Amino acid sequence: MIHERKLITGPTFEEMLHPHLIDPEIRARANEARTQAPLDAINLFNITWRDANNRIQYAVLPPELTGVDTPIAILTSIHFPARSHKVGATYSVLLEKELFGEVDPWTHTMVWPSTGNYGIGGAYVAGRMGCKSVVILPEDMSRERFEMIERYGAQVIKTPGCESNVKEIYDKTHELRASDPNVRILNQFEVMGNYRFHYYVTGNTLIELARELADQGIGSGRISAYCSAMGSAGTIAAGDRLKQEWHDHKIVGLEPIQCPTLALNGYGGHDIQGIGDKHVTWIHNVLNMDAVMCIDDVDSKLGLQIFADEGGRRALVERFGVAPALVEYLSTRLGISSLCNIYGAIKAARHYNLGKDDLVVTVATDGLDRYGSVMDDMRRDYGVVDEVEGVARVRSLFHGLKTDWIFDGTPDNRQRWHNLKYYTWVEQQGKTVEELEAQRDPAWWEAEQRRVEEIDRCLKEYRAGQLG
Repeated sequence: MIHERKLITGPTFEEMLHPHLIDPEIRARANEARTQAPLDAINLFNITWRDANNRIQYAVLPPELTGVDTPIAILTSIHFPARSHKVGATYSVLLEKELFGEVDPWTHTMVWPSTGNYGIGGAYVAGRMGCKSVVILPEDMSRERFEMIERYGAQVIKTPGCESNVKEIYDKTHELRASDPNVRILNQFEVMGNYRFHYYVTGNTLIELARELADQGIGSGRISAYCSAMGSAGTIAAGDRLKQEWHDHKIVGLEPIQCPTLALNGYGGHDIQGIGDKHVTWIHNVLNMDAVMCIDDVDSKLGLQIFADEGGRRALVERFGVAPALVEYLSTRLGISSLCNIYGAIKAARHYNLGKDDLVVTVATDGLDRYGSVMDDMRRDYGVVDEVEGVARVRSLFHGLKTDWIFDGTPDNRQRWHNLKYYTWVEQQGKTVEELEAQRDPAWWEAEQRRVEEIDRCLKEYRAGQLG
């Protein structure tokens, strides 16, 4: 399409949603490569919420853990290439840019502004697709993040600060762009490929999961609320798809108490890595949100340590009656933001007075393997979790979770949330007021959603041309 040389591509959106549609030979090779050759480009065909047997990867959290009767289902993502769902967003972004000629993999350097998983995903995907990459990341992020990026073959540039220091990242991207005409900035906070992956693949996966759970006697086949913490605000785009399916569905965004940007026009540093980036992203459809809820970053790390330490896991099984297989499953599949998302789901169930027939869903964006150093710091500062401490933490952090720090999506609040985009995107990043105003119309978002079909069609045409 744009080059005589062959682009390295992977699945369509429809194939990421339903990987059984992938050519059986390619699918078999990809499944084998999961463990045998994880850096082989064929692993791009493993970008899906489903495992090698096409089963959605999830867990249902029981009342013994959550303290609420409402079932809470959490999608897990460590089976993705690079062990995080962000690889789906980075693949969708880069594929689209290549198909439409905005990026030349043989000439351009891809720059991935990130606070963690997007940069890891960008390093992985770009490396498999034959591109040179630079990842920009705050210097205070976990050691494991930097190690993974370098292992996937990308250069790392560290910027000052922690999770919420995004302006410093933007400043570095401007510097790189000005110094090299072959730099291409793939900004997760702005590029709609990130939105489209979660709107279509994550959103429709959740719809199918709700039906699957109903067949098991869990819920009624509909999702009452979807909770997602915002970093780039890509993941929360799944809520737009869910609200199209069920008009009374609630979309709940989550922020750190230490950085309540939408909640209170706030700012500050925090350590829920991957969220709370101190601005409202361009790809976030805030006018469709029903609430913002805030979660404490220390509580998120204290909760994760329950699953990380043997005493905490033992308390879950022996003192609360959580199934041992579920505890084992969750012990590797939750990260700090996963705990934040679980707390938000519990708050949503309580705030909306949901019952046993309702269903709340959320997402575990990564797993414990990214936070070994953070858990070591927690043990140093708070001690190792034994069974007694595990019981105390479950009772206080889960069963005792309060419905405070909740800001409903009233018409006025939604307008405030949208207006906050002005300061980043018009004053700093070159958008126009007219572009910002256009996002007030639902038709703007619907047009972006419809591009999924266009991109899939272009990829299929490119494949056909290569075969011809």
